[in-house]
Amino acid sequence: MIPSLLLLLGLVIGCLLAGKTLIHYFQLESYQFPGYFRTLKRNWLKALLPGCCMTVFLILSLLGIGALISSRWLSCLTESLLLVLFGYALSRLLSEKKPKKPFALTARVKRLYAVSVLVMMLILCLIAMPLFQAVTPDDGRIHARITLILLFPLFLPLWIALCGLLAWPIEKGISELYFRDAQKILRSRPDLIRIGITGSWGKTSVKFILGTLLEEKYHTLVTPASYNTPMGVTKVIRTMLEPGHRVFVSEMGARHVGDIREMCRLVHPQLGVLTSVGPQHLDTFKTVERVASTKYELIEALPEDGTAFFADDGGLCRGLYEKTAMTKFISGLDAGKDDLWAENLRYSPEGTRFDLCREGQRWECRTELLGELNVRNILLAASVAFHLELSPEQVIRGIGKIKPVEHRLQLIHYPGGIHVVDDAFNSNIRGARQAFEILKAFPGKRVIITPGMVELGEREEELNREFGRAMDGCCDEAVLVGERRSRAIREGLASAGFPQNHIHVVSSLEEAVRWMKENVSPGDTVLFENDLPDNYTE
Repeated sequence: MIPSLLLLLGLVIGCLLAGKTLIHYFQLESYQFPGYFRTLKRNWLKALLPGCCMTVFLILSLLGIGALISSRWLSCLTESLLLVLFGYALSRLLSEKKPKKPFALTARVKRLYAVSVLVMMLILCLIAMPLFQAVTPDDGRIHARITLILLFPLFLPLWIALCGLLAWPIEKGISELYFRDAQKILRSRPDLIRIGITGSWGKTSVKFILGTLLEEKYHTLVTPASYNTPMGVTKVIRTMLEPGHRVFVSEMGARHVGDIREMCRLVHPQLGVLTSVGPQHLDTFKTVERVASTKYELIEALPEDGTAFFADDGGLCRGLYEKTAMTKFISGLDAGKDDLWAENLRYSPEGTRFDLCREGQRWECRTELLGELNVRNILLAASVAFHLELSPEQVIRGIGKIKPVEHRLQLIHYPGGIHVVDDAFNSNIRGARQAFEILKAFPGKRVIITPGMVELGEREEELNREFGRAMDGCCDEAVLVGERRSRAIREGLASAGFPQNHIHVVSSLEEAVRWMKENVSPGDTVLFENDLPDNYTE
């Protein structure tokens, strides 16, 4: 019995090593089961390959070792070691060579591995139970159970999901402990000004812009990078919040109804900032109306004496502003309707100049950031800064210090005199149009490298066709990443009359960069518009 258990353990460990890509998918989808299964469907070949390879190797190795080694102990030990080594080799072979977001062996992943070993061993032991009993070799149960064991690796994607489900209560309990500890820390700081920022796009940019402005007067903690989930923000509060901080700015992301409400249960913001409302994450929200109601959860969570800040988009965001009864401010480019607005916008490769206007006052400002959307983001942050009693001089000085957020309309001077506009973290049609208009202002040949947009549900093809039409007239060469995914973009370009011989389809971002190096000259400009996460690569 012990040699058989050793063999089963080797099979489990080998399968889990081989299935590293599957666990990576689960991690990239924030351990959400609907997203995990959508990723498996998109990448069905990559999802099935580890299990298929393990099954074939299990059968062949059992046949080979059984013929070569007569000792049961030695044969089971050898087979177990071979399964582990083969699983490890598969993980190295099948993993993304240069992942955009590498697999992280976090404490949660370690717990998932531990639960997976226990659960998968239990399943295999239940299947193999008759093999441990005194049965005749021709007993029908023997053949059926052996077949099930041999086919066990084929269901590896489902075993990972099952183990994730069984580990969920453990993770929920642990996260709730950390969550309550973070709540306790915030409750102990009644002096701390707490600001929540959400929106379909622009929230990360506004967060960093606001942090730069507020630092002119307050010691400010801004959640780093794209930390915008309950556990991410919990970690920031528990590890980064210091007694000297006067302001805490928290980005709040959402992919499901109720996500913002959960974030507010943690942060309890006094000021709420809504950057935008649009067709983002429609694969989970389904409708823009549900997006709007979820984003508005931030405003609904503010206290009675709280203050709400809105970006004037002339659409859904303005509609939410108009229905809000508490103290509120709106900023944009409409001098007649906005509390804070900008005029005389001028763009150049060095940045943007504009006039900041409020109640008959006007200040000339300069920023390294590019484009109208960034000016709108600055206005929204400046509206909060003025409310927190920063002087005009402090606001203007802060605007001059703002640095481009990495991968968001970031201007990079590439070796050889090539201009690169890195907008890889943008994934919405409005931001794309803005990037295209900025590209038009640059001299020389203009190139766009893009895979298009994702997570748009049923409207994905429609919006990618619109994306393609918007590219026409803004670039001279279009480099599209992914044959299948870029089809709708090509259709949009064709309908707009874009020359077909100036459309180049490549299989990966690395191939696109090679094309750029071979075909772009000094003085030309390349726009990288959006980049797909690893679970969306073809």
